[in-house]
Amino acid sequence: MSYVFDTTKPIALGADHAGVDFKNTINAWLQEKGYTTKDFGTYNTDSVDYPDFAHPTASSVETGEAAFGILFCGSANGVAMTANKHAGIRAGLCWQTDIAELTRLHNNANIICIPARYVSIELAKEMIEKFMSTAFEGGRHQNRVNKITCA
Repeated sequence: MSYVFDTTKPIALGADHAGVDFKNTINAWLQEKGYTTKDFGTYNTDSVDYPDFAHPTASSVETGEAAFGILFCGSANGVAMTANKHAGIRAGLCWQTDIAELTRLHNNANIICIPARYVSIELAKEMIEKFMSTAFEGGRHQNRVNKITCA
């Protein structure tokens, strides 16, 4: 499979307590596939505040330290809202492979947000594969993406 992100850079991962098991499983899966990852936590199921993990994950993508990011929480809404506060971040909430593809194809997303309470780990892996292998289409979508950031 061909990937559109710079695979020489790490993949940033973050999660709250509801998504930590998914994050840990995906982290191990990515490393088994030969990718470098940067795990921004959380590291256990104790209740935490999702912004504490979404912000550093988004910052690493925003600065170019990471190729792209993967965030997990129960619904993925909180981490998506938090990540999208960062300039240059386009975090997409995904619950199907078609949505993961469209967030890249039409929105040039650089963080995929996955609702751990509503999808299986196998579906999460499929969405991540689709996200990683889909290039931004550009064209008519470029003007729209250019209008996302507030100046």
